[in-house]
Amino acid sequence: MSIEATVNTDIVSWLEQNPQIEVLHTAVCDLNGIMRGKRIPIDQARRIGENGIRMPLSIVGVDVWGEDIVGNPMVYSSGDVDGICSPTGRGALPINWTTRPSAMIPLWLFQDTRTPFLGDPRQALALVLRRYSEIGLKPVVATELEFYLVDPDADSAQPPISPYTGKRLDSDAILSLDELEDFGEFFRDVYLQCEQQNVPADTAVAENGVGQFEINLLHTDGLKAADDAVLFKRIVKGVARKHKLVATFMAKPYGMRSGNGFHVHFSLNDAAGNNVFDDGTETGSEVMLHAVGGLMAGMAESTLLFAPHFNSYRRLRPDTHAPSSISWGYENRTTALRIPGGNPKARRIEHRVAGADANPYLVLAGILGAALVGIEDSIKPPKPFKGRAYSERLPKLPADWASAVNAFEDGDMIPRIFDTTLHSMFVACKRQEIAGFASQVTDLEFSAYLEVV
Repeated sequence: MSIEATVNTDIVSWLEQNPQIEVLHTAVCDLNGIMRGKRIPIDQARRIGENGIRMPLSIVGVDVWGEDIVGNPMVYSSGDVDGICSPTGRGALPINWTTRPSAMIPLWLFQDTRTPFLGDPRQALALVLRRYSEIGLKPVVATELEFYLVDPDADSAQPPISPYTGKRLDSDAILSLDELEDFGEFFRDVYLQCEQQNVPADTAVAENGVGQFEINLLHTDGLKAADDAVLFKRIVKGVARKHKLVATFMAKPYGMRSGNGFHVHFSLNDAAGNNVFDDGTETGSEVMLHAVGGLMAGMAESTLLFAPHFNSYRRLRPDTHAPSSISWGYENRTTALRIPGGNPKARRIEHRVAGADANPYLVLAGILGAALVGIEDSIKPPKPFKGRAYSERLPKLPADWASAVNAFEDGDMIPRIFDTTLHSMFVACKRQEIAGFASQVTDLEFSAYLEVV
């Protein structure tokens, strides 16, 4: 039996065992990490595994507002051709925050020839992982995602009202058990939905910002880790709506409070399951150091993957619990790359640049791809940095959105990681979004200049 047929059988069997499901959605993940797709009748679920669902290849390349990219060859030059959307293997996932019993089937895009469409972010990550497999290595990945709960009735970000006390949160409360208890029913439903969707949610903590939380996702293989992160963000936002809250993964919803990060921990296992970053020392193996070298060498041109939006660059500022320099160090949370201490058998790299607003597939493809280039080319990293890594003498990440787009477009390493289709689509998407923001006059500009200049 083929893989697709097996997946199809699992989906149909699951739906037969869950006759209460009334609504079935199918969706692919676009360049911005947004799920886009169709609602289909339950009785048509079988054809998903047999034939897939046809959707335009360009659907993964629209901008953050869902608009076609002007000049995108996938739309205009080719006649906006369809591709085939096939199940990713996660099956049908129950959704408990909607008004009617629902489920979603995650999909990814293929050409009509059944070859992967490499403009699909999930396919881009799968391509990187295949390259690791060819050299006998398997990435093991865990993630940490931060988010804010905010008042759904406010016109701008405002802390939520505690369901327990009836009072609005008004202070930062890092590691506060009270805040976790205030929103206990919300977290209960998040963990329940994560269990139902096979998302390995682990520890939850209150973070530095008012109404800010972090949940860790346990380590797994690279593709499932990205799947888990994408699904987790949907779960948190959906459950928040159910509880009359808004959850945001914006990089910087409050100008003067901590931003939302997406920290990635990874190591590499060989065919025997041994961690090749571990050589029994505190320093880590030569393979690990070469991976660090690749990450350092490609960090400037990869920044657009980690900070893909206008708001992203408000987070990457000195002394904000987010990195601003291209740096690495041992047990140093001010550097972009941190090598955690502890048992050498768990030796790993923590990548701290990405914001929670980034697309998990592109983040992991960028991180693992750069590390692989470092290993292939035996790139030696600079000396690890000790102390406060916001020093002026360290090389900096691109300071603004346009600079990051230019670095991504012109970089030498990015073409070794991503297919030209995704590369050109992502650049065009971000340039259109930049133009969209540039055309808007903000309230601050209006109030500052109206009768003053």
